[in-house]
Amino acid sequence: MTAVLAAAVLVLVAGCSSGDGKDPADQEGATSTAPAPSAPASGTGGAPSPTGPPAKGSVKVVSTLTENLKSPWGVAALPDGDLLVGSRDEGTISRVDVESGKKTVIGSVPGVSPAGEGGLLGLAVSPSFASDHQVYAYFTTESDNRIARMLYGEEKPAGQQLGAPDTILRGIPKGVIHNGGRIAFGPDKMLYAGTGETGETGLAQDKKSLGGKILRMTPDGQPVHGNPEADSVVYSYGHRNVQGIAWDSEKRLWAAEFGQETWDELNLIEPGKNYGWPEVEGKGGKAGFVDPVAEWRTSEASPSGIAYAEGSIWMAALQGKRLWRIPLAGAEPLAEPQAFLEEKHGRLRTVLSAGGDKVWLVTSETDTRGTPEPGDDKILQLEVK
Repeated sequence: MTAVLAAAVLVLVAGCSSGDGKDPADQEGATSTAPAPSAPASGTGGAPSPTGPPAKGSVKVVSTLTENLKSPWGVAALPDGDLLVGSRDEGTISRVDVESGKKTVIGSVPGVSPAGEGGLLGLAVSPSFASDHQVYAYFTTESDNRIARMLYGEEKPAGQQLGAPDTILRGIPKGVIHNGGRIAFGPDKMLYAGTGETGETGLAQDKKSLGGKILRMTPDGQPVHGNPEADSVVYSYGHRNVQGIAWDSEKRLWAAEFGQETWDELNLIEPGKNYGWPEVEGKGGKAGFVDPVAEWRTSEASPSGIAYAEGSIWMAALQGKRLWRIPLAGAEPLAEPQAFLEEKHGRLRTVLSAGGDKVWLVTSETDTRGTPEPGDDKILQLEVK
């Protein structure tokens, strides 16, 4: 790799976060007493590249779609563009009208047991929603993390529109920390899930465990033909706590992952590969492990959701309280990651493409680790380039 590419994929800034991997304040973005790290300079210019987006991007907050959300976490778009937003701690799912911002509770998910970093986490809408009306949720129960689907009956009264959960996958390890939780349907119309190793680091390297993995399954929760092992939903392993998954225009899968005290990661995911945890954190260059494409000091990131828009990966940072842009040229960053909105909206949890140059950004100040201000939490509409 040339010196230019090496500089493009590595953000060298000072700072670290507290935590030993089992502290409930670990990497979900607890306030750090370390000096604030210097971030790459934000910019709005940059000549376009023949192989990718401009090296320098821009972010404009277009509007605040809605306010006063309680512990929002998972967000999914319905076919008409309206958003479903889950409350991690209340276990409810609300529909947000993207024209008016009006919030309507459509129902709650029975069995959700919120504690620490657990609760109602990721949401996804079936790719066949027009015919099957199924909404998927990843959530923590008293015994495990699981994925269930529910019939969304829009004709029923508000608050009673979700059918009983049909569990399609159970037995994902749970913990006070590192429950993972992001789910999304890929371009292949299969369901993917990012899981955490619950603070039990050995689970990440245990292929028989569902913890510390990226999972790939059919909409019914079964292993997919083409998975690394025919009878397993495990797609990749060696992860610490995956909370961000997204696909680029070439249908490549990207994932954001919490580090421990040194490096957070953005990984390009390939089936069957080992992403290192706990043997390697960040770029280790060790045989048998896949190094991240980009890395950040934990105090400037603690990444949660990611989205792909305008040729870049956009990554929400909890402890870092900023939105990162990683412009891509094929499977490599085109330039050094660029930070936006630093300290302007607090902790950032979820990013979701709204089509074209628009994305939704969800704040995370009411999850017990932020400092809520009037109106928190919010969904912002951004224009990005």
